[in-house]
Amino acid sequence: MSFPYVTDLVNAVFGTQWQLPVPVFGVVVLVAVFLSTLVFGKEVARRETLGVVPAGTGSLVTDLVFVAVIAGILGAKAFHLLEYTDEVLAHPASMIFSRNGFSIYGGLCFGTGAAILFLTRRRVPVLPMLDAAAPAMMLGYAIGRLGCQLSGDGDWGVAADLALKPSWLPDWLWAQTYQNNIAGIAIAPPGVYPTPLYETSMALVLAWLLWTLRSHRHRAGFLFSVYLIFAGFERLLIEKIRINARYSMFDFAVTQAEVISFALVLAGCIAVLVTLRVRSSLPRVVFTVLVLTTLSACVCL
Repeated sequence: MSFPYVTDLVNAVFGTQWQLPVPVFGVVVLVAVFLSTLVFGKEVARRETLGVVPAGTGSLVTDLVFVAVIAGILGAKAFHLLEYTDEVLAHPASMIFSRNGFSIYGGLCFGTGAAILFLTRRRVPVLPMLDAAAPAMMLGYAIGRLGCQLSGDGDWGVAADLALKPSWLPDWLWAQTYQNNIAGIAIAPPGVYPTPLYETSMALVLAWLLWTLRSHRHRAGFLFSVYLIFAGFERLLIEKIRINARYSMFDFAVTQAEVISFALVLAGCIAVLVTLRVRSSLPRVVFTVLVLTTLSACVCL
């Protein structure tokens, strides 16, 4: 069951008949931004006390988040429109002004770019701030995907194969029909894979890992580099069971997200090696993880 509007959820829980046009996805995104800002602010404050960023940088957190969010929304919409150019040409107004249809990577590229420009103009070190933002960005993504799940905005997976479902796993974690979804799409039983739930679970674990890596002795940019690896690899995995437009590239059928994800993983691996403080004593396990991550990304493509 999906709940496009807040009153849909309230009515389902309390048996009321309220009708207010407040979208669930928008509310969840606001919650994600609020909690991510708190986490980001806390980390910036910690870095201020360590002298990693200038004193007073914490006062810029709210403005920085606002700029990044606005740019991120515009970028997310732009990337989605680029992915579905045929539909845009056929129905430009409905595609442009639709309340659904946003690409996370468009938001990441535009939001990060706007944040870098903002920090540069304020003469604040960029890389330490990107490091500080990494756990918060992953947390925000985890919460935001809950909005996709609740509203049923079309970010679900392909048709689920119940024959592959482990017996101990509840049916709703394997297949859902997203009745009353905001996309207005009828899904035949048994349903599709609820990929937003899978992404939320993975992103929460990755956010925790990034948070625990904050005290790692590294050069500026290391934590954000790890974030790029995590974000790219997570999306590469989930793309295997998601519905997305595919394009032909070097005889491979790939999605826009897969191409960008692979680029993020590759860039992140290179950046991690560059930003490690003591490369001569690099543990073998780190090399192993990096190699396996890159190879796995290649296999996914």
